Amino acid sequence: MNRKVCVVTGTRAEFGLLQCLMKAISEEPRLTLQLVVTGMHLSPNYGSTLKEIEDSGYKIDCKVEMLLDSDSPSGIAKSIGLGNIGFAEAFSRLQPDLLVVLGDRFEIFSAVTAALIFGIPVAHLYGGETTEGAFDEAIRHSISKMSHLHFVANLDYARRVIQLGEHPERVFTVGGLGVDAINETLLMSRDLLEASLELKFLKKNLLITFHPETIEGKSSVHLLNSMLDALCDLEDTLLIFTLPNADTGGRELAKRIEAFVGENPNAYLIPSMGRQRYLSCMQYVDGVIGNSSSGLSEAPTFKIGTVNIGARQKGRLSAASVISCGSSKGEISDALKKLYDPHFRSTLSCVINPYGDGGAAKRIVDVISSHSLTGILKKSFYDFGGKI
Repeated sequence: MNRKVCVVTGTRAEFGLLQCLMKAISEEPRLTLQLVVTGMHLSPNYGSTLKEIEDSGYKIDCKVEMLLDSDSPSGIAKSIGLGNIGFAEAFSRLQPDLLVVLGDRFEIFSAVTAALIFGIPVAHLYGGETTEGAFDEAIRHSISKMSHLHFVANLDYARRVIQLGEHPERVFTVGGLGVDAINETLLMSRDLLEASLELKFLKKNLLITFHPETIEGKSSVHLLNSMLDALCDLEDTLLIFTLPNADTGGRELAKRIEAFVGENPNAYLIPSMGRQRYLSCMQYVDGVIGNSSSGLSEAPTFKIGTVNIGARQKGRLSAASVISCGSSKGEISDALKKLYDPHFRSTLSCVINPYGDGGAAKRIVDVISSHSLTGILKKSFYDFGGKI
């Protein structure tokens, strides 16, 4: 048996997580890796991360252009439609036996919708999680309902997927791929990283990523401004920004960040760091700031704090190193003070990452290389027997 496994990637962060899994698929003799690249990877506005994929040595089997030059609700909705067309063409040509997707973004929604019509079984990574401040919440659960094999980070998320009506024997608790990425990445020395990023670390250093809150889209700029105002009050602190995702309202946020960086000599914007530089940066900063999932799933492994702002990640499991706060400047300033509080920092060495300690890629490959796909497309609703 040789099973064609098609992996889809649409963002820099997602590809950073998927690399370990792609490597494991490539090394498994029962599997043949197919790679489809879409979304932000193909847009120069987001750092042209296609080059990072090409430089990694993986053969790109298909490119699906779907992002319009617009991040309005209309533009995103039309991009989803273009994605359906593009993935239909890709699946017609590649004829995969199994589609592997990660997460909750609209690019992945397009891929899975097309796979449903084509009758391609879907393995979904990291269902059951919650992000109450983003429409990704509904997309994630929708993808779970269109999928056939489920790989989750921990037991709490496994229970949620089963609660959606998915059969327990198809739900596998594997841990987080972000921890695999840390374990398998050769991290850069401080000097080499400084040279690569063209900056110098200061006494205090923060890594900042802020994405739109797509459910409360009108508040995203206000929330970003509150964060920037709070950061302005910090002294002798290097501020390293990455760009927001290609979500509704993302471009307005990017322009505001670019303006802030232009006005502040201790602030730098790196459009796309890539996995090695991003993870290397984590080991030299005091904390991760913003609303990126990496602050919850990867930062705890580095024993650094996270200031998680707003509602985008609300509902996700978080370690004791995560300081969640509201949207006002005062709340964010208080969280930053706690980040540097000596007592809080003394607790970080004991932090346990709720997303595990590695090995997720191997666990996933063990299942997708051996699990029978016969009759898997015909799904029944599993009733867990809970009372209402």
